[in-house]
Amino acid sequence: MHGPDEKRRRTALLFNKSNTRFGHGPRKDHMTLEDLISTYGYAAIGIGSFLEGETIVILGGFSAHRGYLELPWVIVCAFLGSFIGDQAYFYFGRIKGQAWIGRRPQWQAKSEKVFSLLNRHQDWLIIGFRFLYGLRTVTPFVMGAARISPSRFFLLNFLGAAIWAIVMGAMGYLFGNVLEALIGDLKHYELLLFGILLGLGALVWLGHFMTKRSGR
Repeated sequence: MHGPDEKRRRTALLFNKSNTRFGHGPRKDHMTLEDLISTYGYAAIGIGSFLEGETIVILGGFSAHRGYLELPWVIVCAFLGSFIGDQAYFYFGRIKGQAWIGRRPQWQAKSEKVFSLLNRHQDWLIIGFRFLYGLRTVTPFVMGAARISPSRFFLLNFLGAAIWAIVMGAMGYLFGNVLEALIGDLKHYELLLFGILLGLGALVWLGHFMTKRSGR
């Protein structure tokens, strides 16, 4: 015969085993780094890529190296965010055009550079403008204002977004490989490494923001 306490203990044990069997671990009071990345990582990559975010894609590639995300899905999310964002900028440029640029002095010098490049290397610029620091946001807008064929921009932008997503995602993954070769097990340094990457991304964004402010 078993007393009430023993019966309660066995019931709790069976409940914990069933939770483990169906993928439910013990209840956590807080989210770990792995939980945060696994839950919000893909959405953050898509949104960051839409808004112009190389750093977030590199972080996604590094997270894939650490096993928190899947590299193919990191690349897909980066591609979709970048492609959709630049299509939006392109059509916004077609609607607003030169009037919008004329009201923004900080865009005028960049726009002149983009127009000059368009006259010489139109196809290559559409494919590769994401790799041109400081011109990424303004370039699809100027292309829309320049009345480039929407179907042509769609196809070349599709190709360019795919190349950019693969390169940035692979850079993050290879960054993890290199660090692992130099340091060994990265588990104890993960928070520090993610913090360094985020800090570098913040510095790049701040520099870009200050450049925009100084051009006004």
